[in-house]
Amino acid sequence: MAINDKSVQSEQRTALVVGATGIAGSALVETLATAGWPVIALSRRPGADRDGVRWLSADLTSAESVAAVLAPEHPTHIFFTAWSRQDSEEENITVNAGMLRVLLAALRDKPVAHVALMTGLKHYLGPFEAYAAGEMPDTPFHEEEPRLPVRNFYYAQEDELFAAAAEQGFTWSVHRAHTVIGHAVGNAMNMGLTLATQATLCKETGEPFVFPGSEMQWNGLTDMTDAGLLAEHMLWASTTPGAANEAFNIVNGDVFRWRWMWPKLAAHFGVEWEGYQQAPRPLEQAMSGRERQWSELALKHGLAEQKLGRMASWWHTDGDLGRNIEVVADMGKSRVAGFTGYRRTFDAFVALFDRYRVDQLIP
Repeated sequence: MAINDKSVQSEQRTALVVGATGIAGSALVETLATAGWPVIALSRRPGADRDGVRWLSADLTSAESVAAVLAPEHPTHIFFTAWSRQDSEEENITVNAGMLRVLLAALRDKPVAHVALMTGLKHYLGPFEAYAAGEMPDTPFHEEEPRLPVRNFYYAQEDELFAAAAEQGFTWSVHRAHTVIGHAVGNAMNMGLTLATQATLCKETGEPFVFPGSEMQWNGLTDMTDAGLLAEHMLWASTTPGAANEAFNIVNGDVFRWRWMWPKLAAHFGVEWEGYQQAPRPLEQAMSGRERQWSELALKHGLAEQKLGRMASWWHTDGDLGRNIEVVADMGKSRVAGFTGYRRTFDAFVALFDRYRVDQLIP
């Protein structure tokens, strides 16, 4: 039986971050290590060396692989951010709920006090293949809304978490983020790096920085989630008794319209811009066939990543910016429970772009 968080003294705490090289996982590794936690970072491939962080590699779809790797480990706090994109939602359920089940089974006899699971606003919108296609709750989204009557891998992951918590005795938290921007390279869903890549290509060629999305997204209100704030939120919920066994939305706390944000991003990069005009202009089409162009640009400027596919997730940014509905999440539940973290989204973008430059990802 796992022990409750109240009995785990701070000097005994050890974090296990699953999906540690991803956009959320890498921010968690940084946040936890900075706070002085011993960190076990689990991913398919190891990340950068850092004091207090040990990297482990395992195939999360293999119970044998995960059990073997975690056999000598004794983590107390688990942060699960991994996911694997599949061709259908049924496959998403099988693979992603299965990965969480495999991990929790491997931790059955460990001193686990809390498990924090990252999901997202598809909890309210539905899965990719039925995205915003049926009845949805009014915005802003609140955590107490009932599940949609559709199959969803987030629901399946929650059910795995709840069942394991009841059996093993740990507390849990679920963190529903909106579009996450962060530092990870090679991530399948990173609008921050995608827009930085788009702007860099536009500046190199003299093309305008074109908003690719819908009229609704251009004119309507929206919000976002900074990966560092998400990490702070997951750490807070994992160590705050009053936040145990709850699901929380996690967004920056401000709202904006892209018609306000887009010119500011363009000005930051020193490029001309174009807003919404008659119809969406998806990046997946506009940026098709640019691999050689990026490779040459990267060589010219001495950039660290020459593969365009590791820099930009055109499809995901198209999906987020192409929605024909307003998407805003309420943070009241977290505020009442004591979480006061906040980011101004424009400042989060600028800080991220500056970090990309320092790491020679963009000129």
